[in-house]
Amino acid sequence: MINKKLLLKYSLKFILHVLFWFAVLLFYTYFFAVDSTNFNYVLSFSIFLMPITIATTYVSIYKLIPDYLATKRYMKFALYSTYTLIISAYLIIISIFFGLVYLSNFKYQDMAPISRSLLLVMIAVYLIVIMVSAFKLLKLNSKNTERANSLEKKILETQLKLKEQELNYLKMQIHPHFLFNTLNTMYGFALKKADETPEIILKLSNLLDYLLYQINKPHVLLSDEIAHIKDYIDLEQIRFNDTLKCSLDIDLKNEHLKIAPMLFIPFVENSFKHGNITDGFLNIDINFSNKNNEVYFKITNSSSGNSTKEHGLGLDNIKKRLELLYKDNYNLNINNSNTSYEVELVINT
Repeated sequence: MINKKLLLKYSLKFILHVLFWFAVLLFYTYFFAVDSTNFNYVLSFSIFLMPITIATTYVSIYKLIPDYLATKRYMKFALYSTYTLIISAYLIIISIFFGLVYLSNFKYQDMAPISRSLLLVMIAVYLIVIMVSAFKLLKLNSKNTERANSLEKKILETQLKLKEQELNYLKMQIHPHFLFNTLNTMYGFALKKADETPEIILKLSNLLDYLLYQINKPHVLLSDEIAHIKDYIDLEQIRFNDTLKCSLDIDLKNEHLKIAPMLFIPFVENSFKHGNITDGFLNIDINFSNKNNEVYFKITNSSSGNSTKEHGLGLDNIKKRLELLYKDNYNLNINNSNTSYEVELVINT
């Protein structure tokens, strides 16, 4: 099957070349027939000139241009082009003598007027060479552009796949970390046979549904992400009981705004995990707002200054995800004082 396709391809190419050179022969016949009535002379002279034109053209498009000009070997291109020009010019001179000696029997006046001029004959030959060479250059440039675009596309696709793999890896790191904390809470209540255990299971079920079916989406509604955080806070509220004071202030101007999933929960988790109980309470304040395509998130928790870790799996993970998803389109500020730990995140979606 492949051989048939190649045979067809080369056969078609051969036919096109034959047709082209036949058209060149017609052009020569018409060109050299100007002010001449000797058709046999004109045709014979044109046929004699054809091999010179064909050879010069093929040397140019199959050797000089692809091997030297396209590869930027300009010195060799100039040198071999000069050789080609000298040899072809010599052969053109011979063609004029051929017209004088063999076609007009040394009778100068019987020669076709244009065939007597070395300059005009050279113009006729090199016009064809230049035209075909220009077409070859355009073809090579088009191929190189196509190849470069194809290579760039492959590079972008590879980078995108690597980015997706890294994001999936970061998401996979969030899953066990989050589940461990939640299941640990539920285990504690189950041991105490607390009445809140069924409610915890229900909340956990909602969280798992979000985790399993929404996390793989590239974007989710900001309102859904906040609802997910609310479920998490409700679970922690049960665990901390009366020692937790958590406020959630939400001001959404655009209910349909979308965001990458699981961007805020690591900060919320860190507040509960590393926050310090002061005067009998763990104080956590969370603010969400948005304007146009900008999302504002702020979380503050009570801290003893050195009890809150600024580094860890969750925080490093979220920084990497932000850099991958919103490079140059986010601003993250973390302030750790003696009494509070504050995270402020602004994302331009």
